[in-house]
Amino acid sequence: MTESARTKHDALMARAERVIPGGVYGHGALVPPGHPRFYARGEGCRVWDVDGNEYIDFMCGYGPNLLGMREPRVEAAAARQRELGDSFSGPTERMVELGEVLTERVRHADWGLFCKNGTDATTLCSTIARAATGKRVLLVAGGAYHGAAPWCTPTKAGVLDADREYLRTYTFNDLASVERAASEAGGDLAGIVASPFRHDAFHDQELVLPEFARGLREICDAQGAALILDEVRAGFRLTRGGAWESLGVDADLSAWGKAMANGYPLSVTLGSEAFRDAAKRIYATGSFWYGAVAMAAALETIRLVDEEKVVEQLEARGQQLRDGLDAQARAHGLVVKQTGPVQLPYLSFEDDDDNAKVNLFTTEAVHRGVYLHPWHNMFLCLAHREKDVAEALTRTDEAFAAVAKAF
Repeated sequence: MTESARTKHDALMARAERVIPGGVYGHGALVPPGHPRFYARGEGCRVWDVDGNEYIDFMCGYGPNLLGMREPRVEAAAARQRELGDSFSGPTERMVELGEVLTERVRHADWGLFCKNGTDATTLCSTIARAATGKRVLLVAGGAYHGAAPWCTPTKAGVLDADREYLRTYTFNDLASVERAASEAGGDLAGIVASPFRHDAFHDQELVLPEFARGLREICDAQGAALILDEVRAGFRLTRGGAWESLGVDADLSAWGKAMANGYPLSVTLGSEAFRDAAKRIYATGSFWYGAVAMAAALETIRLVDEEKVVEQLEARGQQLRDGLDAQARAHGLVVKQTGPVQLPYLSFEDDDDNAKVNLFTTEAVHRGVYLHPWHNMFLCLAHREKDVAEALTRTDEAFAAVAKAF
C-alpha cells in the first residue's frame, strides 16, 4: 500500500476522529504510519483494506482467525445455528456440547464458564480464585498483558490505586522472584497468573522453562493458591490441550479465547473440580454470553483443529516463514532474532533500541502487500499454505533490502 493508495482510508479516518475518540483505539491504534487501520473484507489468509489494497495477513485479527477468514465449514455451522436463533434468555444445547468438548480436551478442566473475550475470561479466573481461597493477592509477570480491565490494563489512565492494591509482580522464568513475591503476600496469596510463554509487547518472546512452570505449581500447592494459565493467545495453536500439560503441569483455572471460534466472539474460563463451588457462587454474566452462533462456530472450529492437524500445519508454515526470513536477513547483512513458537512469530533486529529498523521493515512489507507487525507477536493460520508463505517471502526480501540501504 503506497501513500497514494490511501484515499478512502484517510477520508474514513477523518470521519472516525469526529465520532470516535482517536478514530480507532486499543491495538488498532498502535501501528506505525503506513499500516492500514480500516478493512473491507477478508478471505483465507488475505485481507483487503478500504482502498482495495490486498495483504497476506500475518496478524489474523490479532489471533482469532485460526483456520482462515470465512472458512466454509465454520460459516456453514454458524449459519445453521443462526437460522434457529442466537441470543435467547438462556443457553442452547450448543453450550452443553461445547462444555463437554472442552472438558474432554483440556486435562485440568472439569467445567467451563463462557464469555466473549480474553479480558472476560482472565477476570473470571481472578474472581473465582479469590472466591475459592478467601485470599486477595494475585501475582502477575511484570510486563505481561492479561486484558483491558482496570486490574490488568497496561495503562494507568482512569485506574485507581485501589484497583491494583492486591496485585504483585514477578519476572517470567525467574522462580526466585515468584518465591519472594509469594512470601511477601504473607498467607494472602489467592493465585499466580502466568502465560504459557512470555509474549510481552516490544519484547523478544521467551519459552517457559520446565522447572519454572513446575515451581509455580509447587508454590500454589504449598500456599493454597490457584495456578491460573492465560491461554488466550496460545490456545488451539500450540497444542491440543493445555500448553503446560507436556511438562506435567496442570492449571487450576485457565482462560481461553481468540482462536476458539475462528473469528466469532467467544471465550471461556475452564476450571478444576476444586474451584467449581466458587464458580457457582460468583455472579458474572453478559447479555451475549449465551450466544449460540459463536458456540456452534467453536464446535466446528475445534473439530477441524483435529481433522486438519492444525497444530502441525501451523508449525510447518511457521518454520518455513522463520527459515526464509533468517536467510534473507543474512543475505542483506542484517542480524535479526526470531523468538517464541513459530506459530506466533516475533522478529526483532540487533541494535534497534528505538525500533527504527523493525518499524521500517514492517512498513516496507506492508507497502508490498504483506501485513507484519513491529512490536506484537504475529499469528499463523491454516489458510497460510506453502505457496502463500513463499509469496510473502518474495516481498519481505525487498523490505530487508530497504532496511539494509537505510542503515
